[in-house]
Order: sequence, then structure tokens, then C-alpha cells
Amino acid sequence: MNAGMLWFDNDPKMDLISKIKRAVDYYQKKYGIEPNACFVHPSMLSDPKIEAGAVRVCANHTVLPNHFWIGYQEPPLAA
Repeated sequence: MNAGMLWFDNDPKMDLISKIKRAVDYYQKKYGIEPNACFVHPSMLSDPKIEAGAVRVCANHTVLPNHFWIGYQEPPLAA
């Protein structure tokens, strides 16, 4: 993903999936497309591979805790 939106959410009453869905809704309204990738700090994931609807959630050490790097990632090119 070359471009995306950085989202901050530290609401202790919401679970991770709900936070991502809130960010997805905002992203769709703002940019007019549905994101398919979200990067979060590894400490936020109990399972290394989760999905929130059509959004694949991955760990990335460069993303700070309580932040979400969300956007559209082109599928990898076929070999």
C-alpha cells in the first residue's frame, strides 16, 4: 500500500474489529472506495491474521499502538 489514511482510536470500550470498522466507514465516505488493508501495531493483535469484513488486518512494527494505517492495496501481480 503506497498511500492510505492514518486513524487513531484509543477507546478502551471498543474492540479492535469495531475500531477498524469505524475507520473503514470514514475512509469510504472520505475517499469513495472501500479499503482492503489495515496495518496495526503487533501488540494490538491476538491473532496474527484477522479480517474485518473485506479488510485484511496485518501487524506492522512501524505503526504506533492505537493507530491504524488503512487503505487500498493492489493485489500482487501474478507471476
